[in-house]
Amino acid sequence: MDKVTEKKYSENTKLSEVLKSPEASKIIAKYKLPCLGCAMAAYEAEILTLGQVSKFYGIDINSLLKELNEIS
Repeated sequence: MDKVTEKKYSENTKLSEVLKSPEASKIIAKYKLPCLGCAMAAYEAEILTLGQVSKFYGIDINSLLKELNEIS
């Protein structure tokens, strides 16, 4: 029987939720998301979803989600 895996991350996941995981944070950093260290980053991370961030910065959401869900 195949093991069914539940996806932890989706387009609707808040960026702040992803950044709680050191492994997931490394993946986000790999995609060179700008401004993660700026003063507004903490505020924006609470509001923005992975889908929104991907659209804003031209990140391939499918690749990002695949990598994130492989570690969860």
